[in-house]
Amino acid sequence: MKLASQIKPISYLKAHAAEIVRNLGDLREPLIITQNGEAKVVVQDIKSYEQTQETMALLKILALGNRQIEENKIQPAADVIKNIRDRQG
Repeated sequence: MKLASQIKPISYLKAHAAEIVRNLGDLREPLIITQNGEAKVVVQDIKSYEQTQETMALLKILALGNRQIEENKIQPAADVIKNIRDRQG
């Protein structure tokens, strides 16, 4: 993704807010807003935001799982299933 075309000053955001909102959903690319020549915020459509949040959650779960493996805090699946069945029964 080339972000160079997606960098705009805050004055552009103020002048074209409705157009930006319409285009964000179509383009599915973030818009970087600058203030005094410095990147300040990222604006993106809600679907992309939700997808990013879901991806981050999955990555956290994977990192936790990897850490548990490294710390040898694991059990065979058969043992876990047996424990669950024993508690239910």
